[in-house]
Amino acid sequence: MKKYFEENTGFGVLSTADKDGRVNAAVFARPHCFNDGTIGFVMPNNRLTYSNLQCNDYANYLFRQDPKEDRYRYNGMRLYLKKVNEEDDQERITKMLGRVYGDYLEGRRLLIFTIEKQVPLISNKS
Repeated sequence: MKKYFEENTGFGVLSTADKDGRVNAAVFARPHCFNDGTIGFVMPNNRLTYSNLQCNDYANYLFRQDPKEDRYRYNGMRLYLKKVNEEDDQERITKMLGRVYGDYLEGRRLLIFTIEKQVPLISNKS
């Protein structure tokens, strides 16, 4: 997973749902990939995505690769995720994000997920 996201740029959407099944979708950067196979997203703790993940551990990350040749070709993947941990270690988050200025990190959390299933972006096996 780490190699894939290092080699490909693109557009990502993280979808979550609240306890009643109301869905939210939000644009997210590529995930941070860890050596143990988990992935993580840094997010503010005052947004709907974060709130949904407090009551429902499941999410879906859709990633569309930037086209390398044919701009009408849709390559990428969908990751079915389960939240397994949450951190507020600001030093770790700062290192992961690189240089950040001002109060950008205020209220940011690192949410860590296992990948339960991975399928291509376009597939008849969802």
